[in-house]
Amino acid sequence: MKKVLIGCSFCLVLLASAWIASAASPANFSGTWVLDKTRSEGLPPQMENIESYTMVVTQDDRQLTVENKISGGGRPRGEDGGPGGQGGRRRPDGATGQGGAGGEGRPPRPDGQGGGRGGRGGFGMGMGTATYKLDGSEIKTESAGGRGGAATLKAQWADGGKALNLTTTRSFNFQGNETTRTTSDRWELSEGGKVLKVKRTSDSPRGTQESTLVFTKQ
Repeated sequence: MKKVLIGCSFCLVLLASAWIASAASPANFSGTWVLDKTRSEGLPPQMENIESYTMVVTQDDRQLTVENKISGGGRPRGEDGGPGGQGGRRRPDGATGQGGAGGEGRPPRPDGQGGGRGGRGGFGMGMGTATYKLDGSEIKTESAGGRGGAATLKAQWADGGKALNLTTTRSFNFQGNETTRTTSDRWELSEGGKVLKVKRTSDSPRGTQESTLVFTKQ
């Protein structure tokens, strides 16, 4: 009887340890996520007509990497970028207009700025890749050739590891004036890890824009 009690006690200790370890582990966002526009709210104009938006997320104990892919849609022809334009005009918030028909704009950056390939103002493929350190430290990057200025990326856990806040702050010079654009995302999993909700706030000289992006796991 004594041996049985000892064995049961040992099993309970193991189960309790496993439960504590599981409860202490932060959310894992790894996977391929596809935007569900029907469930999303407040999408910015440049995302309303896209054909698809996919995020490929890899995560380990130290960092989270997001590879963004957008195809189709974009701004209507003639808005920001005219026919044959090279990515359109640069707006005060640092974003680049979409290239018009026949034009070749620069690929969008991880913070959602920039124009994609031309052809009816479409985004084309790819928004670039962003990497965040999960210890809360900042990562500073510089766009190729100095385009778009420097960016600071930071990740910070919230709600005991159930949510992750991602912040991208980009500084650039517009007509001789230093300007900053900040994009803040709050990531949370739901429906048993099959749905990723991203609450996004973008602050720029053009004002503040809020949206909720809902992704489903593939």
